[in-house]
Amino acid sequence: MPSDVLSLSTMTRTTTKTPRVALVTGATQGLGLALVEGLARRLTPADTVYLTGRDAGRVAAAAERLSEEVGTGARVRGELFDVTGQDTAARLADRLRDRHGGVDVVFGNAVMRIGPDDDPRTLMDEYTEVSNFGTTRLLRAFGPLVRDGGRLIVVASSLGTLHHLAPVLHRHFDGLTSLEEVDKQVAAWRDAVKDGSARAGAWPAFVNIPAKIAQVAAVRALAGLRRDEDARRGILVAAVCPGMINTPTSGLWWDVSAAASPARAAGPLLDLALDPVDPAHYGQLVRFGKALPWSP
Repeated sequence: MPSDVLSLSTMTRTTTKTPRVALVTGATQGLGLALVEGLARRLTPADTVYLTGRDAGRVAAAAERLSEEVGTGARVRGELFDVTGQDTAARLADRLRDRHGGVDVVFGNAVMRIGPDDDPRTLMDEYTEVSNFGTTRLLRAFGPLVRDGGRLIVVASSLGTLHHLAPVLHRHFDGLTSLEEVDKQVAAWRDAVKDGSARAGAWPAFVNIPAKIAQVAAVRALAGLRRDEDARRGILVAAVCPGMINTPTSGLWWDVSAAASPARAAGPLLDLALDPVDPAHYGQLVRFGKALPWSP
């Protein structure tokens, strides 16, 4: 094992003497639910996994069901969390700080999915609030809470690289150095879609592409600010691609009959969250254990 991986592995082991705390957003179904279940099964009864979502009834039902199914694993605790609220991420972070002092694993998985028959112009406000501004709010609120040896992970897609964007548009997301810059670029793209000017330019019609690229850009921007300190503390900040998943929403766009189930797709993501840190993953988009190139 390389010495840099070994040192981070040792740090991770020494920081797990206290109960660990994990949080998953968008966790009442699909991949998010599978991540909560996987974390609960891999962690200990002393640990806590927060299952969060925007519908109180669904959150409570999912948390109760998983608590029964997991049995002797970590405690599954439901928590209402709408990532579109201006202050909801900060308030939740404050509550978890008061309860636990910090967090060890955060998965940003909340997303609003758009079907092929939807007109993005009518949905862009809510879509970007969930997928993009929700992501940057989560990173701002929970970044300071991640304890030594912890993980701050955004679930994105292999579409989230500049390879999928026309070169003339790369400047919008390449080299950004703050989450504020990312938000500014997302707002400009959102407005261009809403007023129709994006169609006259080089922006792709499939809005998932710029949204995912912006999510990865946010991770890269935050990582650039934290890199040295996170390396010292054994913290991983990364985006992750789970690959094609067999869900009803994905089935609207593609043939997913041979795709992985949410539980199977969650496996590599859980490995990223719980295995020793690979420094090559820091600030990158990781797919099946390998960092994907950001630019052509």
